[in-house]
Order: sequence, then C-alpha cells, then structure tokens
Amino acid sequence: MPEHIPAALRGRGVKAAVLVALPVGLMGSLIALPLTAQATPSADAVISEVYGGGGNSGASLTHDFIELGNSGTGSFDLSGWSVQYLSGSPSSSTKWQVTPLTGNVPAGGTYLVQEAKGSGGDTALPTADATGTIAMSATSGTVALVHSTTALTCLTAEDCAADGTIKDLAGFGTAVVRESAPATGAGNTTSVSRDTGFHDTDNNAADFTGSAPSPRNAAGTGDTPTPEPTPEPTDTNPGPLRVHDIQGTTRISPQNGKTVTNVPGVVTGVRSTGSKGYWIQDPEADGNAATSEGVFVFTGSTTPQVKVGDSVLVSGKVSEYYPGGKSSGTQSVTELTAPTAVVLSSGNKLPDAEVIDPATLPEAYAPQAQGGSVESLELKPDAYALDWLEAHEGMRVRIGDSRVVGATNTYGETWITTKPKQNPTPRGGTVLTGYDNPNSGRLLIASLTGAQLKANVGDTLTGTTEGPVDYANYGGYNVQATTLGKVTSGGIAPEVAKKGKANQVSVATYNVENLDPTDPQSKFDRLAEGVVKNLAAPDIVSLEEIQDNNGAKDDGTVAADKTIAQFIDAIKAAGGPTYDWRSVDPVNDADGGEPGGNIRNVFLFNPQRVSFVDRPGGDATTAVEAVRDGNKGARLSVSPGRINPTSDAWKSSRKPLVGEFTFRGEKLFVVGNHFNSKGGDQPVHGAFQPPTLGSETQRTAQAKEVNTFVSGLLAKDRQARVVVLGDMNDFQFSKPLATLTEGGVLTDLINTLPAGERYSYVYDGNAQTLDHILVSPTIKKPEYDVVHINAEFSDQSSDHDPQVVRFK
Repeated sequence: MPEHIPAALRGRGVKAAVLVALPVGLMGSLIALPLTAQATPSADAVISEVYGGGGNSGASLTHDFIELGNSGTGSFDLSGWSVQYLSGSPSSSTKWQVTPLTGNVPAGGTYLVQEAKGSGGDTALPTADATGTIAMSATSGTVALVHSTTALTCLTAEDCAADGTIKDLAGFGTAVVRESAPATGAGNTTSVSRDTGFHDTDNNAADFTGSAPSPRNAAGTGDTPTPEPTPEPTDTNPGPLRVHDIQGTTRISPQNGKTVTNVPGVVTGVRSTGSKGYWIQDPEADGNAATSEGVFVFTGSTTPQVKVGDSVLVSGKVSEYYPGGKSSGTQSVTELTAPTAVVLSSGNKLPDAEVIDPATLPEAYAPQAQGGSVESLELKPDAYALDWLEAHEGMRVRIGDSRVVGATNTYGETWITTKPKQNPTPRGGTVLTGYDNPNSGRLLIASLTGAQLKANVGDTLTGTTEGPVDYANYGGYNVQATTLGKVTSGGIAPEVAKKGKANQVSVATYNVENLDPTDPQSKFDRLAEGVVKNLAAPDIVSLEEIQDNNGAKDDGTVAADKTIAQFIDAIKAAGGPTYDWRSVDPVNDADGGEPGGNIRNVFLFNPQRVSFVDRPGGDATTAVEAVRDGNKGARLSVSPGRINPTSDAWKSSRKPLVGEFTFRGEKLFVVGNHFNSKGGDQPVHGAFQPPTLGSETQRTAQAKEVNTFVSGLLAKDRQARVVVLGDMNDFQFSKPLATLTEGGVLTDLINTLPAGERYSYVYDGNAQTLDHILVSPTIKKPEYDVVHINAEFSDQSSDHDPQVVRFK
C-alpha cells in the first residue's frame, strides 16, 4: 500500500521516502514523482530555519542554529533522529556532520538545535532543545533532518533524494545538495526560514527566505517571525474583486501573487487541524460556469477565528499552492494567504450546495495537452470531470446515496462513485479498464465534522453528504464534508478459494505488506488465516514483502529466517500444513522498499505435496541460468536463484526468485516477482495530461529480463511448466505486462477473467490489477482465482488480494 496522506492535510509538507517507500505495491493509477533533488513534502516535522552566521562579523547571535517546525496535529518524536550538515560544495571525501536529537517537536511548534559558537556576537540563543558542535557556513551549505544517527553518505542531490532516511533537506546559497533549487539570502546577519505555516513544497528556493534570525525552542521561547504584512481593511465595504475574479477561468488565478482587499464571502467550512484555514463562498455568483465562487483561506498554524455562517471580508495575498510541490505534477489550489478578516455578521444562510448526480461529472476525465500542463487551458466544466471540479474548487457540493468504491482508510477517507453504472465490479467497486478511462465518477469523501465512516467496497453512503471541494496530492479532488451521510452495508464477505484436487498442484502469490517480527502477532495470525482458510493452503505460496528479522531497523541485518519461521508457525496454528521455505538474502539496503527492511520474495511449500530441488550456489549476486539436463529437458544452474541480479533493471528493486520444484515426479519452475513501484509517475489527476509514467521504464526492463529468462528456459525444454507470479506493480494493459508476455511464452491469467473481475488492489477508488499469475503454454486448463479478502475492506491484513492457480 502506498504511504498516504489524509486530504485534510492537503499534502502540505508530506514526507514519505520516495515511495515511497510509498510501500511498494504502490499507487495503482497514481503516477508518482520523478527522482530529482527532492524527497516528498512533509505534513509534520520539517527544517524551519537555518543560520550559520553565529559569532561572525556583524552578527549579534553567538551560535549557529537549526530550527525544526511541526505543522502536524500531534507532537513529533525525535528519538533516533538527527540533524546533519554538509558543505555547499562537497568533494568525494567530504563527510556529513551529525547532531543526534532527543525529545519532541510540539504540534504546531518548534525545536531548537544549537550548533557551534563563533568568536563574536553578544546575544545567546534561547535555551536549546539539543546541542551540537557543527560549524556551519553562513552562506552555503545543506542541512538534513534524518531518521537515523548514522552519517549520510550521499553527496549529490539525486543520491540524497533516493535516501529514504532523509525526511527533509534544506540547501542554501550555492549548495549542490538541495531540493529543486537552493534557498537564497543567508549571511552573517540573516538566516533562511520558512513561513509560520511551515509550508513545504520541496523547493528550497520557494520555501525559504532570507531574514533576521528568529530562533524558537520547543517551549516557544524566542523571537516570532513576522509574516508578510497584509493591509488591514480600511472600511467594511467589499473591495473591487469577488471570489470569481480571483479564481478566473483557468487553473491559475489571474491575481496570483497579488494582494487583494475586502473580498466578500460566507464561511462554509472550517479546518482546525492539520493544514488550518477556512473556505468562503460568494453567494452572488457571476453566472460563468468556469469560475468558482469559493476559495480556501489558509491560516497556517493559526486556528481560524471565524465560524460557519459568518459573513466576512477577507484580505490577503493570492497564492497557488501545489500539494506535494510543483515538481510532483499536481494541480494547484488557489488560496488566500496571510489573511485578515472582518466579520460583518454571523448565522447567515449558506450558499446552496450544487448537487452532483450521475449526469453531473462528464464521462471524459481530463483535457489533453500532449503531455504538457493543462494549467493555461480555459476550463470546460461541461466537457471534462477535472475541469468541472476545478471550476467548483472551494464551493459547496452535495451528493446523495452513493456506492462506496474505495474502503475507508485509516485517515477516515472513503471513495464513492457518482456514476453507479461506470464499469461496476460484481462486488460493488469500479474497475479500471485502461489508461484512457480512469472512471470520472470517483470522488473522495473526507470529514470535517469529527464523525468517521467505516465502509467497505459495495456499501452505500446514504443520505446527504456535503461540503466544499478541496484538492490534495493524494487522491486529487475531494469533498471536505461538513455534513456526512451514513453507511449502509452492501454485505460483501471475504472470498474462499476452491481447494485443489489431489492430482492438481496449487500455486499462490501473496503480498504480505512489509511483514517482520516487529509487527503484532495478530497480523501474522490474520495473514496465516488467509493462507489456510481463504487460499485453501496452496502447495506453493510465493510471498512478497517479507522483511528481515528486525524490520525497518537499519543495522545491516539481512536474514529473514525469524520472520518466516513466525509466519510458518502462525499458519500451522491456523490449521495449515507445516510449510518449508526457500529464499535468497539480498545485499543490505540494495532491494528498495522500506529503508532497513530488506524486503524479498520467499517461497513457502508443503513438503507433503511438493519437493524443492536444491542446487547450491545461489546468492544475492549470482545469476540463475537454465541449462540442459541431458534427455530430461532443462534444469536450473542454482536453486533457489535470482534472475540476473546485477542488471541495472533491478537497481534498488527486488530481484526475482526462481525455484525448481517437483510434483508427482514432474518438474515445475516458479518465478516469484516484485517489480519496482509506481512511485515516480505523475498523478492521473494532475496538471500534466496525459501523465508521464516515469517508473514504467524500469518495470519494462525488469519484464524483459524475466521474459528473456523464461524464453531461454523454454528454448531448452519446450514442455517446461513455468509459473511466473507476484506483484508486478502494473496493469494487464501496460507496457511491462506486454513485454513480459512477448513472444507467447507466458499467458497472463487475469485476462481470462470477465473484465469486471480483473482486480487485486483498490487505489483511489479504482479496482485494478497489480498482482499477476502467468503460465507457460504447456500448462493446460489452469483454474485461476483472485481471492478478494483485503483490498475491498476497511479492516485488512494487507492491501493486496492474493491469487491462486491450480492445474494438473
């Protein structure tokens, strides 16, 4: 499952290692961020200020310092964290300097790290929360917030962007290592600092400005930066501009960057947690369907002092905020920042909410710009769903009874469809059928009321749900519900696979989502129940995302025998067989996934039903080969082994695991896979249409490696029975899957199911296929099933549904 940020935080500052450690099954139709100099924005702790001029000529402060800020709603635990410093122009021998941290960054607050003392200055820092001895440059350098106390080794922006331990990075001056572009304005008497809302767009030049140092500690002691002043209203008369003048007829405000005064509106929603602010809507619409009458007023870390129903005049600066940063490919949110407001009256009737029914959102999803940005295009709300939603950004909308197509997540968000006839699945979801049809009726519902839904796919959100339209980097457009409907159950139940006959071998694939001994025993037990009860205890189970024996702790551990033994014990306790297992330990931190986790593919097998053919020599870097076996067809050179593990196709990604089995005296070759994630692609709902699928290039190369191996095996034995399976992280209609099946060497069994049943994963309300089982031509009449036990449920043990195939 991808690391997800609730829409309520609107992507402000969300860090998740470039998918990201997005754990790895990612992103269904999301098309993620390119690996440039940024990681991913943060919704909690960030570097908020850096000052290296302490004690220098002209400086009043005696010490250098680093300040952290927290825009989150809870305190941020710094146990095991550090701040680290690198010179602005590092050489190959330059080392990062480390200051370990303890304690917490309070919600909405700051944390002060005192560094080296200079020879001058006459003013001490406020009492520091942590103390180090790093002598930072006043004009050029890089500071990192790191989830480790081990010194970083990256020396380029690209390498640091790929380091999952880095949560935030601030390069200033002429720093080589920075996010997008370095901040400017640092000197002996000036620091570089974020605004009071701790905005993070992963562009240091945009996020930081040079100004007088203003260190603040966790207790709130120290100077408070003064935000850019906004003119106070001089009267209580509306100014010359209305909300629709600010929103304009394209995605970018014609007033972007300008200060506006006395903009009238009625407060329609207030967000007092996360990214704080409120929505106003002008009850006097201009009659132009392309101009929104609503806008978000961003108050940063300050709790809004207005309430729903207030009639207000708002003054502030018009800004285009890009959730996730502009380089992520998201669209922007037009908002008023550094606001002041005059409340004219309270208890006013809210502007009527516009009803979204099955005919409201156009069937076509987005305008096309030949891969370029659609930002400058005139909105056509009657032609494209994204244009309709953009033309209603910040406005109140209402939905009635709606089918749930994406189960409620841990953030209380639920996907519904406004188009119940759009590509329905038999169990109530909406299936993704191709890149050209991302299902325009999908809409994310988040709650502003404090009430929470708990819904599964196929349930119905009944009654009235209404609130302003917002936009976030995860999920895109959403309704921030001020009125929330109720859930009526659709009654779906976890599926149970048919048990194979005695003369059939059964082979399954299951992504167990970063399983390791630090997980609660209940997770092992639920996954084990899925194997025994729902999959009917297959003879062979190819597992993805088995982590090493201490999970995300990055201490060089690569063995996973304890993880696997705990899972096998749980399966036995659930009434299953005593499985044996085979795998190959990876090189430490070389296979991607959660930093320190060392995820890998593992084969479980029932030795009472199948035998594993062990051939020594298989290790993390030795390539398995298919070789002739006299007059017995082909065999593996090593078993278990890995496919061409030193190929660039597998850089920072899992290598396929290959094993040779026998069932009733016949050979069976199994290839377990976990291709690289979809992190690195542009979002389907973003500004670039059609979105660029940057991550697809590596998966295509990986598919070519597997296809080449299988083709070579079949060239030596045309009758070889081969099963290729696992989390391919891509769709049945994608280029990687076409490459994998090229030449007819493999058949993708997902395509043998009816179109509405081709899914094993639900993302952004789209039921889609990331997991696959493919078989060679010799395997006749396979009985194949995707067993839906996780992806459609709010209570799930993994975000993937397992699959199983049975054949003689």
